[in-house]
Amino acid sequence: MTNKEILEQIKGGLIVSCQALPTEPLYDSYIMSKMAWAAYLGGAVGIRANTVVDIKAIKEKVDLPVIGIIKKDYDDSDVYITPTMDEVDALVEVGCEIIAVDATNRLRPNGITFEKFFKEVRAKYPDQLFMADTSCFEEGKLAAELGIDLVGTTMAGYTPYTKGRKIPDVELIERYVEELDVPVIAEGGIWVPQDLKDVYKAGAFSAVCGTAITRPMDITKRFVKALGED
Repeated sequence: MTNKEILEQIKGGLIVSCQALPTEPLYDSYIMSKMAWAAYLGGAVGIRANTVVDIKAIKEKVDLPVIGIIKKDYDDSDVYITPTMDEVDALVEVGCEIIAVDATNRLRPNGITFEKFFKEVRAKYPDQLFMADTSCFEEGKLAAELGIDLVGTTMAGYTPYTKGRKIPDVELIERYVEELDVPVIAEGGIWVPQDLKDVYKAGAFSAVCGTAITRPMDITKRFVKALGED
């Protein structure tokens, strides 16, 4: 698919995030491929996935655009979503239609700013679609100025300076839509269908939902917690 066709396919639909960390029971590429297949059968227009092995397994199972990331911890940085060029290279190699990168204002490994990092990334991969995972307006504005293809609200509420913000961050989506000339991906805090309706009402181009669909351990915890609230 061309970049235009990829964007047309995900517009107005639901992208399902199929991820599991090593500490979770469903941490297995085969299981993630089945999750993606279930999402596909349910009507998803795209998949967000973590790690090369999971993305390979998912691509063998479903023919949907993949937003690829690699979560990797570095000792000298709090940025863990596609933090360096090494992760970008690996995601390009595996054929991700879209690659998501942390676009917060925190320094990356080796003290690199997002601006320096993305300028190098764009120069190396001028035709690849990239999504900025942001937490506040200033980050999205900078990403758009640097030529990012999609701006997401993924990190809203997860950085120290946005902690406590209500998610999904409808206000941030609305401001992005009003002030930036770039498609906005709503991600984070979409727990129920009404949340999905709300982000689209705010002007989102597309939306990602993960935990509420593909993380049964967290879903169970949410229900169990409700038992003690009365």
